[in-house]
Amino acid sequence: MSNLSNKVQLIGNLGQDPEIINLESGSQIAKFSLATTDRYTNKIGEKVTDTQWHRIVAYNGTAKIINEYVKKGNRIGIEGKLTTRAWEDKDGIKRYTTEVVCNEVLLLGSKN
Repeated sequence: MSNLSNKVQLIGNLGQDPEIINLESGSQIAKFSLATTDRYTNKIGEKVTDTQWHRIVAYNGTAKIINEYVKKGNRIGIEGKLTTRAWEDKDGIKRYTTEVVCNEVLLLGSKN
Protein backbone atom coordinates (compact mmCIF):
# COMPACT_ATOMS: atom_id res chain seq x y z
CA MET A 1 0.00 0.00 0.00
CA SER A 2 2.92 2.39 0.44
CA ASN A 3 2.99 2.98 -3.35
CA LEU A 4 -0.46 4.58 -3.09
CA SER A 5 0.56 7.31 -0.66
CA ASN A 6 0.80 10.02 -3.35
CA LYS A 7 -0.48 8.78 -6.72
CA VAL A 8 -2.54 10.72 -9.24
CA GLN A 9 -4.10 9.28 -12.40
CA LEU A 10 -5.89 11.57 -14.84
CA ILE A 11 -7.40 11.23 -18.30
CA GLY A 12 -8.14 14.43 -20.15
CA ASN A 13 -7.43 16.79 -23.04
CA LEU A 14 -4.65 19.33 -23.45
CA GLY A 15 -5.83 22.92 -23.59
CA GLN A 16 -2.72 24.11 -25.42
CA ASP A 17 0.52 22.77 -26.83
CA PRO A 18 2.99 21.75 -24.11
CA GLU A 19 5.69 24.25 -23.16
CA ILE A 20 9.04 22.51 -23.65
CA ILE A 21 12.12 23.75 -21.79
CA ASN A 22 15.53 22.45 -22.90
CA LEU A 23 18.15 22.78 -20.17
CA GLU A 24 21.88 23.25 -20.82
CA SER A 25 22.47 19.84 -19.23
CA GLY A 26 20.48 18.23 -22.05
CA SER A 27 17.46 17.52 -19.83
CA GLN A 28 13.95 18.48 -20.93
CA ILE A 29 10.95 19.73 -19.00
CA ALA A 30 7.40 19.68 -20.39
CA LYS A 31 4.67 21.84 -18.82
CA PHE A 32 1.02 21.76 -19.82
CA SER A 33 -2.55 22.00 -18.57
CA LEU A 34 -4.87 19.00 -18.70
CA ALA A 35 -8.65 19.37 -18.62
CA THR A 36 -10.75 16.65 -17.01
CA THR A 37 -14.51 16.73 -17.36
CA ASP A 38 -17.19 15.25 -15.12
CA ARG A 39 -20.77 15.08 -16.40
CA TYR A 40 -23.69 14.36 -14.11
CA THR A 41 -27.34 15.17 -13.42
CA ASN A 42 -27.91 17.39 -10.39
CA LYS A 43 -30.72 17.15 -7.81
CA ILE A 44 -33.20 19.06 -9.97
CA GLY A 45 -32.54 17.01 -13.10
CA GLU A 46 -30.27 19.41 -14.95
CA LYS A 47 -27.30 18.01 -16.83
CA VAL A 48 -24.10 19.55 -15.49
CA THR A 49 -20.61 19.58 -17.02
CA ASP A 50 -17.78 20.33 -14.61
CA THR A 51 -14.32 20.86 -16.12
CA GLN A 52 -11.23 21.02 -13.92
CA TRP A 53 -7.81 22.20 -15.12
CA HIS A 54 -4.68 20.53 -13.78
CA ARG A 55 -1.09 21.81 -14.05
CA ILE A 56 1.21 19.03 -15.21
CA VAL A 57 5.01 18.93 -15.39
CA ALA A 58 7.17 16.11 -16.79
CA TYR A 59 10.91 15.62 -16.92
CA ASN A 60 13.49 13.97 -19.20
CA GLY A 61 12.20 10.80 -20.95
CA THR A 62 8.55 11.53 -20.24
CA ALA A 63 9.03 15.14 -21.38
CA LYS A 64 10.64 13.87 -24.59
CA ILE A 65 7.60 11.68 -25.37
CA ILE A 66 5.27 14.60 -24.67
CA ASN A 67 7.37 16.90 -26.87
CA GLU A 68 7.28 14.45 -29.79
CA TYR A 69 3.69 13.18 -29.67
CA VAL A 70 1.39 15.43 -27.62
CA LYS A 71 -0.32 18.56 -28.94
CA LYS A 72 -3.28 20.79 -28.08
CA GLY A 73 -6.55 18.85 -28.02
CA ASN A 74 -4.92 15.41 -27.62
CA ARG A 75 -6.53 13.04 -25.15
CA ILE A 76 -3.96 11.48 -22.84
CA GLY A 77 -3.73 9.60 -19.58
CA ILE A 78 -1.08 10.51 -17.06
CA GLU A 79 0.17 9.06 -13.81
CA GLY A 80 2.26 10.93 -11.30
CA LYS A 81 2.30 12.56 -7.89
CA LEU A 82 1.09 15.85 -6.41
CA THR A 83 3.68 18.42 -5.47
CA THR A 84 3.46 21.97 -4.14
CA ARG A 85 6.07 24.61 -4.93
CA ALA A 86 6.57 27.95 -3.22
CA TRP A 87 8.29 31.08 -4.51
CA GLU A 88 8.30 34.83 -4.02
CA ASP A 89 6.85 37.00 -6.76
CA LYS A 90 8.37 40.30 -7.91
CA ASP A 91 6.57 42.13 -5.05
CA GLY A 92 8.04 39.79 -2.42
CA ILE A 93 4.74 37.97 -1.83
CA LYS A 94 5.05 34.25 -1.21
CA ARG A 95 3.09 32.26 -3.82
CA TYR A 96 2.24 28.57 -4.03
CA THR A 97 1.24 26.25 -6.84
CA THR A 98 0.20 22.62 -6.81
CA GLU A 99 0.97 20.51 -9.83
CA VAL A 100 1.19 16.89 -10.89
CA VAL A 101 4.68 15.60 -11.62
CA CYS A 102 3.99 13.15 -14.45
CA ASN A 103 6.10 10.00 -14.62
CA GLU A 104 3.99 8.07 -17.16
CA VAL A 105 1.94 9.15 -20.15
CA LEU A 106 -0.54 7.16 -22.23
CA LEU A 107 -1.46 8.50 -25.68
CA LEU A 108 -5.20 8.04 -26.21
CA GLY A 109 -5.77 9.99 -29.44
CA SER A 110 -6.99 13.41 -30.45
CA LYS A 111 -10.09 15.27 -29.30
CA ASN A 112 -11.54 14.88 -32.79
